[in-house]
Amino acid sequence: MQIRDLPYADPGEPDTRSGPRFLLWLGRNQLGGQLKALGWGLLHFLGIAALPYTVGFAVQAVVDRSGTRLAAAGGVILLAGIAVAVGDTMLHRTAVTNWITAAARTQQLLARKTAVLGAALTRRVAAGEVVAVSTGDVEKIGWFVEALSRFAAAALTVVAVCVGLLVYQPSLGIVVAIGIPLLAVAVLPLLPRATRRADVQREKAGRATELASDTVAGLRVLRGIGGEELFLDRYRRASQEVRAAAVRSARMWAVISAIQVLLPGLLLVALVWHGVHLAQDGRITVGELVTVYSAVMLLNYPLRHFEEIAMAYSFSRPSAKRAARVLALERTESAEDSGTGEGSASAAGAQDARGAQDARDGAQEVPSGDLLDPATGLLAPAGRLTAVVCGDPDAAGRLAERLGGHPAFEEAAELPSVRLGGVPLDEVPLDTARTAVLVQDKDPVLLSGTLRALLDVPSSGAVSARQALAAAQCADVLDALLQGSVADDPMDARLTERGRSLSGGQRQRLALARSLVTDPEALVLDEPTSAVDSHTEARIADGLRELRAGRTTVVLSSSPLLLDRADRVVFLHDGEVAAVGEHRKLIVSEPRYRAVVTRETDEEVAAASATEAAVDERDGGPRKVNVPDIETGIDIDIEESA
Repeated sequence: MQIRDLPYADPGEPDTRSGPRFLLWLGRNQLGGQLKALGWGLLHFLGIAALPYTVGFAVQAVVDRSGTRLAAAGGVILLAGIAVAVGDTMLHRTAVTNWITAAARTQQLLARKTAVLGAALTRRVAAGEVVAVSTGDVEKIGWFVEALSRFAAAALTVVAVCVGLLVYQPSLGIVVAIGIPLLAVAVLPLLPRATRRADVQREKAGRATELASDTVAGLRVLRGIGGEELFLDRYRRASQEVRAAAVRSARMWAVISAIQVLLPGLLLVALVWHGVHLAQDGRITVGELVTVYSAVMLLNYPLRHFEEIAMAYSFSRPSAKRAARVLALERTESAEDSGTGEGSASAAGAQDARGAQDARDGAQEVPSGDLLDPATGLLAPAGRLTAVVCGDPDAAGRLAERLGGHPAFEEAAELPSVRLGGVPLDEVPLDTARTAVLVQDKDPVLLSGTLRALLDVPSSGAVSARQALAAAQCADVLDALLQGSVADDPMDARLTERGRSLSGGQRQRLALARSLVTDPEALVLDEPTSAVDSHTEARIADGLRELRAGRTTVVLSSSPLLLDRADRVVFLHDGEVAAVGEHRKLIVSEPRYRAVVTRETDEEVAAASATEAAVDERDGGPRKVNVPDIETGIDIDIEESA
């Protein structure tokens, strides 16, 4: 795999049983690149290792006044220099390629898992952790994968040099053969403490990142209530904790680096002291002493890779553990595979594999028909606009996600699947289910870019962007975009990140237009007009009804303007369907429904029920119910039949 070939057509199914297993899986999937890096690394390091022998040979040739041997030594040094240069260049290229491809594979896996889980991801993993995994953790994982082959080349070079010195000069080679392994393992006792400090630093950094993202997301609200300084102080404290943890971690790694410099220096001192005595006794030549000294001196370079691989593993292991934890999450979980460990990870991989294969095949036809939620009894007839009233906003949000085939993790094993046209959404490929049912939640996200790009989404082609914008009453939004843009066409005007330059109502209407453009078989809207005024809301309700004629539409709302324009209204109470009918009839016949729609308190509902019961008992005639008129908002009396 080359960088120009990215992204992967299929990043594969990762081993998510643990962080080290995930790193091993990444390494196996880049075996070709690892072998290339190993080969170029050996050429580079062995070229360096050959220099001491040739230098010693040249020094001895000068001592013996042999021009022929000196010329031969010069030629060998030239060849070794070429090997070092070529090996270093190609090693760098292959190492960078391995780093980028490993990071890209991990990012693709995370993106695929994010698409599979949808809104359920942030309910099960903190948003700050998701950000940390997809940014800093990916870099650390790629670092270890690419450093592994360079470490292997360095280790083989160290072994080769030690063996060569034993053969070349046993009296000095045995000192090197004993000292080098001790240097390599000298820092091992310090690694656990360094790793713990690095873990603490990353944990604090993750919390600080999560706090920062939450603060930025709610900055407008914080400014409105004067709470930005409070959260800024919290972030300052979290940032200082990260700084202190980073300093403690850096101190430990500084000690490890100092040991890596001190111990080789002591080995050289001992080696030179012993070698000088051997040379004075005539047991070795000057050239042999220079060769051994130079070899040990140059061994410091490959030995540095021992420290690097230790650091890379210490930093990448918790990163890989977090990535594996995210990648092991499942969209749904049944009773049989709800355990942990290898079986659960295998089930997750198999399910993702089936979803990916189904997505590639695209063989299953998009289902159509009535949308039914067996858990609540909610039925949205095909081709009609159904409004759903639920007193609990959180329950309404969960219902919307379930209708789209995104049940909460804790609900997936307990509640039956939503059915579209009698077909359970859990049994169809994920992309097919999302093509059939589109859910717009309470807080839709607008991506930065042009308005044309925002509305360039997969669709049936039956609804144009202009039609969707008109139905969502976005005329003033287009004017606002043009005012701050140099473009002549509002479709080419640029949106800032998350549409922050627009008001809440404007962002909400753009998101609604984007949903309308897709023209799905079934559209689920959760409070689509909560941030707009009543006049705009009335026009949106009319536009929505007209544009979605003949299509299944479910609107979760308690707005009388939307409810009055629905073909049917379903009232949910305690998670079950309590009443079905038209808005004007339900507001008269169902006190609980009226309490939700008119925002009556429990005391007002109880008092009204008691009064109505007393009037019925006294008069035995029809009751008059005081409700607000849909269009004018003025209270009127409506007679309710007994």
